[in-house]
Amino acid sequence: MNPGPEEQSVGPTEIEDPRLRFEVRKALVWIGLTLLAAGVILLAAPLLLIAGGLVFAVLLDGGTRLLGRVLPIARAWRLLIVVLLFFGFIGWTGWYAGTSFVEQFAALRDTVVAQFERLLGWASRTGMIDDLTLDSVGGQILSSVGRVTSILGTALGALTGVVLMIVIGIFIAAEPRLYDRGLAWMLPRATRPKFYEISDHVAYALRRLLAGRLLGMLIEGVFTYVMLTLGARLIGLEPFALAPLLALLTGLLAFIPNVGAFVSGVLLVAVGFSQSNEAGFYAIFVYLFVQNFDGYVVIPMIAKKTVDLAPALVLAMQIVMGTLFGILGLLLADPLLAAIKAALEQYSKVTPGKTDVPPKREERPAS
Repeated sequence: MNPGPEEQSVGPTEIEDPRLRFEVRKALVWIGLTLLAAGVILLAAPLLLIAGGLVFAVLLDGGTRLLGRVLPIARAWRLLIVVLLFFGFIGWTGWYAGTSFVEQFAALRDTVVAQFERLLGWASRTGMIDDLTLDSVGGQILSSVGRVTSILGTALGALTGVVLMIVIGIFIAAEPRLYDRGLAWMLPRATRPKFYEISDHVAYALRRLLAGRLLGMLIEGVFTYVMLTLGARLIGLEPFALAPLLALLTGLLAFIPNVGAFVSGVLLVAVGFSQSNEAGFYAIFVYLFVQNFDGYVVIPMIAKKTVDLAPALVLAMQIVMGTLFGILGLLLADPLLAAIKAALEQYSKVTPGKTDVPPKREERPAS
């Protein structure tokens, strides 16, 4: 990459003395940790919205690059096509769900509530837990999620946050190098090439990660629908009435590793046992088959081309982010972890001929 005029100009953080530069680096580490703690406490919502916008920008950039392989036109036009496809998909999903899934959503809610009440009643009769109601358990679960940031505390705030993330993502995807150069200008000139390497590597890793997530979502949704309809008929069961809705929810929840699979499994099994005992056991089989196929075939295949994250590390990150920031933190836990890992991997690579060691101090003569 040939630096432009902005990279050649002297930045505000340029320090010529190597000893002073080394001491400033140490001080900046402590200052950065302090600002990070303060940002988590005071600026959680804006930082999450910006992070969500960056993730969305990476998703748009990946679609634009993929479209460029088959459609050799200007990047701006390809980005416009990707944005229009995104809004078209959102509009179609909303319309289709609003016209076809309204009754199924109501039936699913009633089914889950009834099955959960039955489970609580059985647990109370066996003495496993005290007498509880669905409202009390739901309140305990919601209270354990963690604090809810003010900007995402209401439905209107959540909608506003989503719109802001989309707008930020579109602006960044339109001119990603503009923001790279702006951040690089704040760094010393000697570190700017390394910054560009880290930035490119993180963006590449996130594009692969999100592409893998989308592929996994599609596979899980399709497999769930096929097994709840055609698979059920093959073994003599009635096809699940809520198969389209369950397949859609399974595919969408697959974006959140570990947690999404558990939630979709609970819904699937609850619907199965509401139909019959045989359907309930078949639903358990479908859940185990889909998740094992995804875990042992799809994910390893994707991991070879994307960021391979340890499941325990991902779950720990989800617990921390979900506890601190709620549902938005849970959604962004996986991409943020992948970005941190990619940045650390690229930063740890030593440039040939350069080492990052503290400068030697001048020896003082003995008095």
